[in-house]
Amino acid sequence: MSASRVAVAVAVVSAIFVLIHYYVWARVVRDAALPGPWGRVLGVLLAVLAVLVPLSFVAMRWLPRAVNAPLAWLVYVWMGLGLYLFLLALAGDLGWTVARLVGALPADPDRRRAISRLLAAAVAGGAGALGAWGAVNVARGYQIKRVRVPLARLPGAASGYRIVQLTDVHVGPTIGREFLEGVVRQANSLAPDLVVITGDLVDGTVTQLAPLVEPLRELVARDGVFFVTGNHEYYSGADAWIAHLRALGIRVLRNERVSVRGLFDLAGVDDHSAARMLPHHGQDVARAAAGRDPSRPLVLLAHQPKAFAEARAAGVDLQISGHVHGGQMVPFNWLALLDQPFVRGLHRVGDTWIYVSTGTGYWGPPMRVGTRAEITHVELVASDDPRLGSVVVEG
Repeated sequence: MSASRVAVAVAVVSAIFVLIHYYVWARVVRDAALPGPWGRVLGVLLAVLAVLVPLSFVAMRWLPRAVNAPLAWLVYVWMGLGLYLFLLALAGDLGWTVARLVGALPADPDRRRAISRLLAAAVAGGAGALGAWGAVNVARGYQIKRVRVPLARLPGAASGYRIVQLTDVHVGPTIGREFLEGVVRQANSLAPDLVVITGDLVDGTVTQLAPLVEPLRELVARDGVFFVTGNHEYYSGADAWIAHLRALGIRVLRNERVSVRGLFDLAGVDDHSAARMLPHHGQDVARAAAGRDPSRPLVLLAHQPKAFAEARAAGVDLQISGHVHGGQMVPFNWLALLDQPFVRGLHRVGDTWIYVSTGTGYWGPPMRVGTRAEITHVELVASDDPRLGSVVVEG
């Protein structure tokens, strides 16, 4: 991203975080009128965090990983807790307003203060419980999701073809080489015919993270390993990462298509946001599908589910995507539907299927509230019966 875009993004994010922290302070600290120095201490702490969070995003972009990893853990954990402090405080504020409108609040100031303190304690306790639940879900690791997709044009000899999808690993400040080594071992144990990585592999530059992604060399699949860019590659230097992944033996598909042993065609497109990030980049499903043999199925790799409209228009049989993390943390699973047609799982519209992974890692807060990470095992089945489409979860 250009320096001007970074500056604008930092300014906007800073303003948002200052307002959120002020609101949390007003409802959880000021209104509770905490005794002794507690109110002042918490007020100063919230002020420091309000400034630290956006500044850390800039620092993590330039500092070496050994320096920015501890900072990232602090900031990202607080982001998760702060999110739920804000949302629960907002819910409490709504309840307080309704009680006032119906005349249910006591007139006595001391009783009102006691209610405010109980509300603040409930908000803090609820945020802590949700954060702990999210952290436990991350610590539990990823599930294996076995997805069966019937494709009418798939040759009978190819029925049972195995594709392993990795996506949204987000190797970076809080996810390192050891995690990726485990992912590679698990992927290989599934004996894939093909491995696909559908973007957002990294959060950082090649200089920062090259040693951490080295385990990708060990991925084994009869028909190769393929990659398409996600939006985070464009935050991290997409051209450099494309070159580096190719050096690791990974085929990067950029609005292009290859034949997989004549059984089906595999296409891959740049991320939906790519055209705004770099010249000569940008999602182009029509270009990737142009000239294909219509007698063969077409499988499309696209980081964002919103490529689905173009995929249907191009006659794609199956789109494999990520990006949304299944929402990662409630309520983003609902909010994501404002931007994307699908958030997770297997769907079919007309003759086109789409599978959206919840992601293999996580972004930001090391928390998953209402979701789990996954490695996806897609089995292609030669059939025109859509009832054979299914998802089975293991682990």
